[in-house]
Amino acid sequence: MAVRLPRPHRFDVYIAIGGLLGGLLLAGIGLATRPAKDPITLFDGPWPILVPLVVMAGCELLRRTAPRAALLIGTPAICADVVTQGSLATILMFTDIVYAAVLYGPLASARRIQWITGLLTVAGTLVPFAVWRVPQALLIGVVVGVVAYGPAATGWIVRNHRDAAEAARLRAEQTALLAELDRSQAVTAERSRVARELHDMVANHLSAIAIHSTAALSLDDPKTSKEALSVIRENSVEGLAEMRRLIGILRDRGNDHAPAATPTLDGLAALVDGARSNGLDITLDTEHGTVPAPVELAAYRIVQESLTNALKHACPGKVTVALAQRDGVLRVRVASPYGHRDGPRAPGSGAGLVGMRERAALLGGTFEAGPDGALWTVHATLPLTEGDSA
Repeated sequence: MAVRLPRPHRFDVYIAIGGLLGGLLLAGIGLATRPAKDPITLFDGPWPILVPLVVMAGCELLRRTAPRAALLIGTPAICADVVTQGSLATILMFTDIVYAAVLYGPLASARRIQWITGLLTVAGTLVPFAVWRVPQALLIGVVVGVVAYGPAATGWIVRNHRDAAEAARLRAEQTALLAELDRSQAVTAERSRVARELHDMVANHLSAIAIHSTAALSLDDPKTSKEALSVIRENSVEGLAEMRRLIGILRDRGNDHAPAATPTLDGLAALVDGARSNGLDITLDTEHGTVPAPVELAAYRIVQESLTNALKHACPGKVTVALAQRDGVLRVRVASPYGHRDGPRAPGSGAGLVGMRERAALLGGTFEAGPDGALWTVHATLPLTEGDSA
């Protein structure tokens, strides 16, 4: 199975063509790096220069797609160029290959190339000087440093800057992603809060309307129908007022003069009176001191939703509402008769129980609801310290 080589980058093709044409031009005009009579020149004339030149131009095609292979092939080519009169184009292309091998190659290879070229520079400086004992011998190390170590060091610096820029870009993307995630979570939490408020504020009135309208339609009694219509009108007006108050809060969010729609435990008596007017027999027992506002709101809404469920589903009988504050916890308990109901029922979706459980969980409390013998009991514990932090 044939291995398909990666296609060279367009910029690398331009470099290879430019280096090859430049080397041919220099060879054509007879411009070389060393004279023909130089002691290390083994092959005189312009034609031996072309072999390492062509090989080096081919390596330039691999400088980005296969940088290690380009360096492994280019190193023998530059050594071969040394025993000819030499071409400046071949030397320049080799420096570019060393630079590309550090910049585009694997990190481990880039480190090794740094060390190898550094050691070659030191050896090229010390060994000739130790052998010949002339200052001019130090120039060999300078040439090795310019041709090998200089490009490697430059490639390492550029690579570090590139990696730092890439890391900064990734951090910026992660920060933007986290910000978007936080925004989405905030929007979701706000929508859930508004949904709970809307359900708890309106469900009680709509349930009363549904039950009394069903009774008015099923009973052929003008007096009963008139009483049912009165209750329906009262709950319609109150429900509409609650809706307008919630809409006002949403529209005037952040306005210092926005209407205050947060109910308090002082309003439980009015809430119970409204439930009594809808036909429930309720006993209210409260024993609490100063309660943080989040806990106060949660307790009020839990009682309100429990009374709504009692209106929709409870059997005839007494409903008890009890609030007690002990040991840093506000306990809320609502019990209503449980069993078969002969009268009309309002449909339920289960969202009320979910909302009550969410309210308790947000404050770090607990919530339980279910049958307890002949009673359906709702029990919630709301820590007061969690209420302060919330």
